[in-house]
This record gives sequence, C-alpha cells and structure tokens, in this order.
Amino acid sequence: MTGAATLGRTDDADVRDLADLAKRFALEDIAPNVSRWDDAGEFPRALYVRAAALGLTGLGYPEELGGTPATQRMRNALTLPLARYGASGGVFASLFSHNIGLPPVLKHGSMLLRQQVIPPVLRGEKIAALAITEPGGGSDVAALRTTARRNGDDYIINGEKVFITSGMRADFITVAVRTGEAGSKGASGISMIVVPGDSAGLSRSRLEKMGWWCSDTAHLRFDNVRVPARFLVGEEGAGFRMIMGNFNGERLAMSVGALGFSQACFDEALDWARQRKTFGQPLVGHQVIRHKLADMQMRIASTQAWVDALTARADAGDDVAGGQTTADWVAHVCLLKNHATQTMQFCADQAVQILGGMGFMRGTRSERIYREVKVMMIGGGAEEIMKDLAARQMGF
Repeated sequence: MTGAATLGRTDDADVRDLADLAKRFALEDIAPNVSRWDDAGEFPRALYVRAAALGLTGLGYPEELGGTPATQRMRNALTLPLARYGASGGVFASLFSHNIGLPPVLKHGSMLLRQQVIPPVLRGEKIAALAITEPGGGSDVAALRTTARRNGDDYIINGEKVFITSGMRADFITVAVRTGEAGSKGASGISMIVVPGDSAGLSRSRLEKMGWWCSDTAHLRFDNVRVPARFLVGEEGAGFRMIMGNFNGERLAMSVGALGFSQACFDEALDWARQRKTFGQPLVGHQVIRHKLADMQMRIASTQAWVDALTARADAGDDVAGGQTTADWVAHVCLLKNHATQTMQFCADQAVQILGGMGFMRGTRSERIYREVKVMMIGGGAEEIMKDLAARQMGF
C-alpha cells in the first residue's frame, strides 16, 4: 500500500491516491472491527502505529518533524473516506485527536517542545489530546478555572477537565489553564501548557457515552501537578487566541467528517432499499423511499459544495488577512459546521427509517452514526454558539 508520505504534490492524481489509501485503510483495518472495539470501549494502540506507517497520522505536519505538508484539499481526501467507509466517529476522533492537540504546539511552542512532543505522536508511539472543556463551562472557554501557578522552574496545575477525547490514554495533553493573577476572569490570563500523561497528581476517570463508544473519553483531575515551565506553549496570556484559532481547523475537519458519515448512511440506506423487497418489489421501487433518498442526496450535495468552497478559499489563503483569520472565514466555518452536522442528523434519521427494524439493531452503520450525531453537533462548539458567533462575525 502506498503511504501518504510519498505523495508530494497536490494534483488530482495525488488526491485520488490518498483517498484510495484512506478508503482501503478504513475498509480493511477499521470497519470489520468497529463493533468489537465499541464493546471493548477502545481500539488497540497498534492502530496508531498502522496509521502512522501509512503516512496518515503525519499528514499536514512539517517534514522535519516526521510529517507530510498538505493542503486542506489533501486533508479532506483523508478525512472523507475514513468517515464514509470506517463509519465510526469514535475511531476517527481518538485516532486523530492529535490534530486538535498538536496544532497549538506546532504553531506556538518552542522548537525544543515541538521536537519532544510531535515526532513520537506522528510515529504512532504516543497519543496526544486537547483539554479545554471544564465541568460547568461547556463552550464558555473564557470561564475556565483550572490554574497554573509559576513555582521556580515549574508550573503547578490544579483543576478539572471533562469530555476529553483520548483522555484515558493520552501521553501528551495540551491543557488550557489560567496563569493570570488569582481571581482573574475572562479571556485574559489564559495560557496553554503541555502536561505529560505520567505526571504525578494527574488522575483520569472514564466517561460512558451515548456514542463514540470506542473513543476513550475522560474526566481529568489535576491535583498539584508539577510541569516544567519549558512545556508552556508560547507566551503566558496568549492562550485564548490559540484556542480560538484551533477551533477553526477543528470545526472544518468536523464538517468534512459529518459529510462522510452522511454518505455512509446514504450508502447503507440505498443498498438496503435495493435488496429489501416489500409488496412484491424492491423497497427502492416505492416512490416514498426514492424521495427519502433524494432528500438525503440533496443535503449531501449542498454540504459537499460548501466544503469544497471553503477548502478552495483556505488553499488560496483567502482565510487570512494581515496575518489574522478573517471574520468572514470564521463565520462561514461556524455555519458550515451547523449545516454539515444537520445533514448528518437528517441522513442518519432517514437511513434508520429506511432500514426499519434493522436500523434499530446494533451493528448497522446507520444505528452507530445515529447515536453519534449529537456529539458532532455539540463538540467543537454547540449549534447555538456557532450561530451567535457567526452572526457577530458578520456584524449583526
């Protein structure tokens, strides 16, 4: 199998090659095992090594750190087939949790920190996670209360984080903390720091969820966790801007993933409708079923068009002006995330309906995706937050 690391260009042939590689990986390494991994509550760590060996883990990272630089179009060529043919948000979320945990380190961390953290993760030897959300905080990042107080050459961290993807197994956790003066509030005084997973005083509790069963989601507690100051990402007080910038990439990736999961539901519904016979003809022979399939395809096509449009803007550099992400870009990413996850919700619902009793049974792709819809609609910024943020970015 040709690895993604051999794909040095971004022409149509490269995109097709990467998409084919991702599809084979999803069909051979993920899809046959998902139900078993869901029951186990996790997938084997060997899957990280397998993905890394194919060059998938390092896509979008510099060569000097063990990665392969990639355009947004190339990133989509990986994400879409993994979602469509792997049909497991749990696998996708944890296997690529480094794509939300590492970007702050890559963009703002010291060279020493980048060299210590990023290469072993891209090789599949270590797992990286991002820890922002706190109990009672939800999407209100500025309200976080976890503190990191300077003590000599270290920071001492106290607080809690919740709903952390890969939280049970992560070896490096990029944590949002408050380094400002005691009692400080709001966006000022927020910083980012990498916490090694074996740090004394760090405890983890597994969370049971509606979906993403094979993703090890955790509640983290920091009790006087001492971390060397060299693990600080960038400067003190610069964390809020890092977090906001990181959200844009996460939301775009989630939109592409939601599109892939929508396609997975459509594929299964169409296959079932062609095979299942009722009243003497295939299910697809009934107009009402064809209309459901057409409605699914209409929403999938519109989401694909919006994804393609924003991807083209990103690759043309139209998302940035004067070194800053544009308000218009942020607004459209927020709206796309809502649109894509609503498409996923609609397609999952219609697929389960078309499958009938089988749609209610464990083991179908549509049943699994149906349970995973809500985490996609809430994670990375809930619908209501996305709408309000988009409105404010557009000036109304």
